[in-house]
Amino acid sequence: MFKDQPKGLIPAALSNMGERFGYYIMNAVLVLFLCSKFGLSEETSTLIYSFFYAGIYLLSLVGGVIADRTQNYKGTIISGLIVMCSGYLLLSIPILSTSENISWLLPMTCFALFLIAFGNGLFKGNLQAIVGQLYDNPKYASKRDSGFQIFYVFINVGGLIAPFVAPMLRSWWLGVHNLAYNAKLPALCHEYLSVTDNMSTENINNLYSLITATGGNAAGDIQAFCSQYLEVFNTGVHYSFIASVAAMVLSLAIFLIYKKGLPNPSAKAKTTSVSISDEERRAMAKEIKQRMMALFAVLGVVIFFWFSFHQNGTSLSLFARDFVDTSTIAPEIWQAVNPFFVIVLTPVVMALFAMLSRRGIEISTPKKIAIGMGLAGLAFLFLAIFSAVSGYPSATEFRAMPVGETAGMLAGPWVLILLYFFLTVAELFISPLGLSFVSKVAPGHMQGLCQGLWLGATALGNLLLWIGPLMYNAWPLWMCWSVFLAVCIVSMGVMFGMVNWLERVTKA
Repeated sequence: MFKDQPKGLIPAALSNMGERFGYYIMNAVLVLFLCSKFGLSEETSTLIYSFFYAGIYLLSLVGGVIADRTQNYKGTIISGLIVMCSGYLLLSIPILSTSENISWLLPMTCFALFLIAFGNGLFKGNLQAIVGQLYDNPKYASKRDSGFQIFYVFINVGGLIAPFVAPMLRSWWLGVHNLAYNAKLPALCHEYLSVTDNMSTENINNLYSLITATGGNAAGDIQAFCSQYLEVFNTGVHYSFIASVAAMVLSLAIFLIYKKGLPNPSAKAKTTSVSISDEERRAMAKEIKQRMMALFAVLGVVIFFWFSFHQNGTSLSLFARDFVDTSTIAPEIWQAVNPFFVIVLTPVVMALFAMLSRRGIEISTPKKIAIGMGLAGLAFLFLAIFSAVSGYPSATEFRAMPVGETAGMLAGPWVLILLYFFLTVAELFISPLGLSFVSKVAPGHMQGLCQGLWLGATALGNLLLWIGPLMYNAWPLWMCWSVFLAVCIVSMGVMFGMVNWLERVTKA
């Protein structure tokens, strides 16, 4: 797996792994944190999440332009890590949200998210560009796809560990105060503090039941308990952001130690400008234009993959909280299932592609993306059928039902495991090989920008993420998941329709 790979791959991957570890700690809890800390509705929280997630990828275009124009990829990456670290520091400050301070505390939280997004934009695409430049050496050119698959595995090692950190620290801090974790209690606490006696009979009974279950006294001062629980609950989450800061520092240290062994794009650019004449550049222009058109065609389709796949941070995370038995496993931890499958299945997928190649069967990247869209569709087909058979109503209706009634309707863990299995296989057919594809077709002087374009397509998909929770809360669940099924199937059809053209262009 690591044989004949360039020496700079592992340090670059380790640096990225540290950054991803810090990022996924925060990402695993962000939507639920915004709901529990500020009492925001799920729709509002996921709208903030969507803009933040989109900003990470859109700002990669800015980071790519900065690095391409300055030819200082390494300096841009270092700046990105420092900016991200400052954002996580702001998030780690445990301030209780009240009606008096929310007017500035929520904007400060959003500003911290902007710093993380901007720093990520400076870091992410440019590190991927440097990894691509490792394979511009003809000695390693044939290892480009497998190199990016290895790089992708390291990303997911960080993603595998991170989701356990925030729930662990939150539960520890609750335990220090003789309280227990319950995913549904923060929303009921916020409702009680805002409307008190105007709560519905079902919700007030659910609140009393959960207070008793988590170590409180339902016959005591309910308002005081709700305020205390929210403060302790969210302070534990704030402490997890300190771990994100530590991860940024570690990632920065690794990059600084090994940066001399990574490519120097500015030196390469000077050599290239001497060795290629103006006439040769004009001859290359047509081919570059065709390749960029092929790139944009692929980007147009993967927008819809990320719109569906990244529901794992919005509607699928809410599904894990509301419809899956999380009495022993916090809902955020289910996000570790996806990186676990990436780590386990990547060698399998690499072996499959290698076996097919030995038999003379080469599957092009466009065809892999089309197949990946179909596999993502299978994930949502399964979830739609399961939700229909289980008779799940909309999430809003489900949460209003008595706790005793909903307890008997909760799904087992196997549902999420099977769901993420299909989604992960789809991801492996699209994401790491897409990065390789971009690095292959991008002109040498536009490496950072083209990696930013790939991430920009992800951003456009993320801008649509808020639609998922809207459907999740308004429609029976089978209808919600059927929309994502339709999106994946249509995208697969479009991609297969373009495969022949894309293959001709990329082989030209």
